[in-house]
Amino acid sequence: MPDSSTGSTGNTENAETAEHTADATDTVDPVNAGSTGGAARPSRRAVLAATTAVTGVLAAGAAGAAAGAPAYAAGAAGAAAGAPAYAAGASGTPSAPSTPDDRKLRALVSRMTLEEKVGQLFVMRVYGHSATAPDQADIDANLEEIGVRTAAELLEKYRVGGIIYFTWAHNTRDPHQIASLSNGIQKASLGLPRGLPVLISTDQEHGIVARVGAPATLFPGAMAVGAGGSRFDARDLGRIAGRELRALGIRQDYAPVADVNVNPANPVIGVRSFGSEPEAVARLVAAEVAGFQRSGVAATAKHFPGHGDTAVDSHTGFPVITHSREQWEKLDAPPFRAAIAAGIDSIMTAHLMVPALDASDDPATLSRPILTGILREELGYDGVVVTDSLGMEGVRTKYGDDRVPVLALKAGVDQLLNPPSLDVAWNAVLRAVRDGELTEARLDESILRVLRLKAKLGLFKDPYASPDEVDRRVGTRAHRAAADRIAERTTTLLVNEDRVLPLSRRRQPRLLVVGADPASPSGTTGPPTGVLAGALNELGFTATALSTGTAPSAAVIDRAVAAAAEADAVVVGTYNVTASSGQRTLVERLLATGRPVVAVAIRNPYDVAHLPAVRAFLATYSWTDVELRAAARVIAGRVEPRGTLPVPVQRADDPSAVLYPVGHGLRY
Repeated sequence: MPDSSTGSTGNTENAETAEHTADATDTVDPVNAGSTGGAARPSRRAVLAATTAVTGVLAAGAAGAAAGAPAYAAGAAGAAAGAPAYAAGASGTPSAPSTPDDRKLRALVSRMTLEEKVGQLFVMRVYGHSATAPDQADIDANLEEIGVRTAAELLEKYRVGGIIYFTWAHNTRDPHQIASLSNGIQKASLGLPRGLPVLISTDQEHGIVARVGAPATLFPGAMAVGAGGSRFDARDLGRIAGRELRALGIRQDYAPVADVNVNPANPVIGVRSFGSEPEAVARLVAAEVAGFQRSGVAATAKHFPGHGDTAVDSHTGFPVITHSREQWEKLDAPPFRAAIAAGIDSIMTAHLMVPALDASDDPATLSRPILTGILREELGYDGVVVTDSLGMEGVRTKYGDDRVPVLALKAGVDQLLNPPSLDVAWNAVLRAVRDGELTEARLDESILRVLRLKAKLGLFKDPYASPDEVDRRVGTRAHRAAADRIAERTTTLLVNEDRVLPLSRRRQPRLLVVGADPASPSGTTGPPTGVLAGALNELGFTATALSTGTAPSAAVIDRAVAAAAEADAVVVGTYNVTASSGQRTLVERLLATGRPVVAVAIRNPYDVAHLPAVRAFLATYSWTDVELRAAARVIAGRVEPRGTLPVPVQRADDPSAVLYPVGHGLRY
């Protein structure tokens, strides 16, 4: 099984290895707006047939339940009589909030079997582009990993409460396919006895972690937004991205990253963080949360209690955070406090150990002192707590896969995300209840939180995606223009000796673009050298792309140097340069040609420390098209570089010394 973490470079790198911009439709407050009406949707008969059970309970209300009335039967009768199961109009914009009170939700819980309750706690991957008719290779993968053929069979067998979409699981080919998959999942679940709507989720952080690709709108990642420093941009990113996700049937996004990245060697967070300053990160986290949730999509702050100061990837190891309790309060806690104050719907746990918060040596995901003692009791959070992927090594190091989900529930978790074996995990929870280790009341507590969230997101009222809404919302010209404007405010100029930049199409018409070409986070963009060259061509240059990779050989370097002789200037994209990297040799050889060389760090801004001879250096914080096109406009002088470093860059020869501080950024 590929690494299915929802919060790491593994999210994107397991394949490699993710204000002021309103259009006419964005001027309506989506939380209080009415339904859009005549959008295309599944037939009324299909909707009624699929939703009578849930509608019956919610319509019958607590009074009927208390009196022992057969709520589901009553609902079926109402549907048969033509009572509308949902308000008219599936929509990518939430209609007026439909939030059944807890008595009605408790009535739903009281009618679940124990097996159904256990299933509601899980969020699971499933392979395929269709809920009922995936490709044969995806059927085979599902049979091998889950023991079912399709998403519909997964729901029937395990009654899972959530499904997570991944690019590598072939869930996200194109917008209309994604919406169709979402509808198929909802129809399959609602068609079951006592069927409930499914909370569909994904990791759409933008930047280097993105599951839904073009033609959906792709935005700069968190550290780029941190370089822009605008809460309005962070809010608009969340608002627009949330609108698009909701139109696709995705109503829970595992973003934003609330980790404060203070360790340049962090292999798992890095540019996925807004920066290294806790208060700055907190402001942007709160703004993005507000944007997502205004659009009717649950945001998820991750990874509690903080993953920003580690040199170990929790996908492959067990990180230890050595911060004291005082350091944690000052450094790690502020973004999570801000997210909670902003009304965050869900918080994701981290698979790491923080001895100052819990001396048991358990990962935070399994720590009652951290999740219940600190998150719930001290910080006052009563929303949904979801684990990071249970397939990651950081949570599996100490305990077996049968113990992890049970211990997570005992710690205070509500949603169990993507266990390596659903059968093992599901049966372990079931057995723990039957043996008395977990009470059914404990399960009910988490199920009620999840149902409250589903109700808040409108899933009981209207769970379906509409093809018309896909066309209206996803990848619109206004949304793409907003992404471009945000990106232009993030590109950071770190070095510009002798005014190498901007390049002139009159003095330097012929450009060579070389460098690394890491795989697209979403599988729909890139390669970076081609995108940069294409954007520069559109700006009046004659640019040629030559991919040299992350570890160029001597022969590749020689070819690049020869090509540079035919160019007036060279643009080189760097990716995680080290002291011994072939990329460093490539840049030094290109500089020796005497041609102007512009280095563009397409991931970590720390690359500049290893390239001291470069006279022009830009940071984009990711290699997705929107950031690279913005960098091209900066290189050509069409826009000013406006970003400033949201993290310090230390010297390569003395990491205790700062080469460029937070806030550094040059202008033309």
